[in-house]
Amino acid sequence: MTTPRTPETTPRTPETTPRTPEASTARLLHHQVDGPLSGPPLLLGPSLGTALSVWDAQIAALAREHRVVRWDLPGHGGSPAALFPAGSGVAELGRQVLRLADALGIERFAYAGISLGGAVGTWLAVHHPDRIASLALVCSSARFGEPQAWHERAALVRSEGIGPVADSAAGRWFTADFADSPAARAALADLRGVDPHAYASLCDALAAHDLRGELARITAPTVVVAGRDDPATPVAHARELADTIPGSTLIELPGASHLANIERPAPVRAALLNHFAAGTAAATDDASRHTAGLAVRRTVLGDAHVDRAIARTTPFTAVFQDFITRYAWGEVWTRPGLDHRTRRCLTLTALVALGHHEELAMHLRAALGSGDLTPEDVQEVLLQAAVYCGVPAANAAFAAADRILTEVTHAAKEK
Repeated sequence: MTTPRTPETTPRTPETTPRTPEASTARLLHHQVDGPLSGPPLLLGPSLGTALSVWDAQIAALAREHRVVRWDLPGHGGSPAALFPAGSGVAELGRQVLRLADALGIERFAYAGISLGGAVGTWLAVHHPDRIASLALVCSSARFGEPQAWHERAALVRSEGIGPVADSAAGRWFTADFADSPAARAALADLRGVDPHAYASLCDALAAHDLRGELARITAPTVVVAGRDDPATPVAHARELADTIPGSTLIELPGASHLANIERPAPVRAALLNHFAAGTAAATDDASRHTAGLAVRRTVLGDAHVDRAIARTTPFTAVFQDFITRYAWGEVWTRPGLDHRTRRCLTLTALVALGHHEELAMHLRAALGSGDLTPEDVQEVLLQAAVYCGVPAANAAFAAADRILTEVTHAAKEK
């Protein structure tokens, strides 16, 4: 078996060698493994029409702590179309994922899926609750609209190929402002390479998929992420999931369409990191708290800022750097009760109230640069602060935010 490699330093190598006699005779979904072999396993499922590269913007952060397994749908990427015979349903994809997990020696795992990949995760959580430790559903649904539309799309692809679907996909997948970006063009190029017969069979599977009556059986901790501008799985679908799955959390992302993890990579990354961190064992000693805190600190403030802070550390300040990494980041920011976006808003408010302008600027820059908060979000936070912290404090905060927004916008245009 190929040893998984950390994505920041080494090439990612697919891990495909079965571990069990039963799996050795089965054809597995094409997959790729990243992260430490000893890390808690996390499986990532793609959307119809996309390859495992759809998760590229999240993989580096997720693979720091997790053994991450991404897989391709049949007829997509490296998975043979024959793995999904005509007439199969989402349940067959779920069984394929379990076969893959068995081959890799993975018994219980966290799971995140986009759209159809999310439907697979939902099926697994309903029918194999013992295998799913935690669940994230990104732009997904318990029922993907009326069956007739899917059957018509399947018929179109069978008769005319993938071209007509690929020509119209940008409007389903991305907002108009993002549709011509390099990331969007790359995803659309992947779609044109999909096997049309496998794609049509998967459309028929989506037509038949309906788990609305079984969502209440899900016991895994669940987060639902929705794009507010998603025409394929509208926010109403996400709310149905969140309202019916016991104890689940809903996160709605402004400025995001169906492939929200491509269009708004940072907020999706933060949502997944926060959710899956809550499902792992809490750090119980100083060393593990420091490790967990450093990972969260990098996620919230960015690698560049943290690297600068570490480089400036002296023997005199080292004790303080260790303290804030363990306590602020390793104990408070890692707690599961609030997501990182909410903690950012609370932090900004406190910094406005206390007049800590340098810290305010740092957190504003990190929040805007990461995409966790939009300029509109910051505007609302500062207006709220004006009421409860005072107009002079908010006036200074608005000036700082305006300056930093200009910096972030200018930096984005230069990239």
